[in-house]
Amino acid sequence: MLIHPWDEGTSTEQWVAFVRAQGFGHFIAAGRDRDVAVAVPTQFALPSAEQVVLHLARPNPVWAALAENPRAMLSVAGDWAYVPSAWKAIGEEDPSFGVPTTYYAAVQLIGTVTIVDDADGKAGILRTQLAVTEPDGGAVDPLEHGRRLNSIRGIRLAVTEVRSKFKYGGNVDDEHRAAVAAHLRARGAPGDAAALRHLRT
Repeated sequence: MLIHPWDEGTSTEQWVAFVRAQGFGHFIAAGRDRDVAVAVPTQFALPSAEQVVLHLARPNPVWAALAENPRAMLSVAGDWAYVPSAWKAIGEEDPSFGVPTTYYAAVQLIGTVTIVDDADGKAGILRTQLAVTEPDGGAVDPLEHGRRLNSIRGIRLAVTEVRSKFKYGGNVDDEHRAAVAAHLRARGAPGDAAALRHLRT
């Protein structure tokens, strides 16, 4: 992913908050000597900046790729808003010469995978995920599912590299950013409110 200096994330807290707020991404395993990597859309939990946990079905093709190469990536993108060309022009500038773009955030977490197959370990991952997705409780403890746990395998991704990008007009002056922000407020489309939050930071 190309990250210009003005789009680079500013802190661990920034990208952690974004990744946790999204909660869904693509887990990617390159394997070895493959034409294409295996990409799996999935929910996950980020208990710390150093670790991602998730579970996938046992028949998933990702396991073969991980057996070839335990290095993998979780790619998370969101909070996107399209910015039309005319919005990029202010004052006497010709709106037809404005440069359209898309504001968005993206984080890639790269690391080494440990596959979890024991029941206690998988139940621990499920508890971590349930604490995020169902914080008010109500579900039985995962160990109560007994043999059904055999249908999944767990993943612990030990994060060794983070690439974070927050592309929200960091390369333009305050006046141009303010003009785009005003248009986003007026439009109110999905993603615009999130873009505005990033523009204010």
